[in-house]
Amino acid sequence: MTHTTSPYPRRAARGSLLAALLLAAAALPAQAAVQPALPGNWFYLTVTRGDTQSSDTRGTLLMCNPPQGHTHATAACEQLSSADGDIGNIPVDDTACPMLYAPVTAHARGQWSGRTVEFRQTYSNDCELRGSTGEVFTLDA
Repeated sequence: MTHTTSPYPRRAARGSLLAALLLAAAALPAQAAVQPALPGNWFYLTVTRGDTQSSDTRGTLLMCNPPQGHTHATAACEQLSSADGDIGNIPVDDTACPMLYAPVTAHARGQWSGRTVEFRQTYSNDCELRGSTGEVFTLDA
């Protein structure tokens, strides 16, 4: 004896379930979608070593109200505060860096004083990164 079943009843049930989910999502308040992910001043920071093909990336969440996220959070938040959240405006350190090519790419995205901030820059080495961005991208202890 052979039994055959039709996939159509299942397909109709899936369609009904999908329609119910879409209606439920549409009923959610619109303001829930526009609230920021985190309150206050914050950045998600990453540092990638090597060229663009590298997978050696470290990252952390830096929050500045109160400072937390990595071991240099207090200094990083003070430097960001003095630059009004613009990493490119952090005062450059005059430390002489070795002429060693070991590229690092710093990337930050987040929020400062209610505005969205995005920063990405590649530096020749760690020394140049730290000299240009202070403690912000110093993610290691």
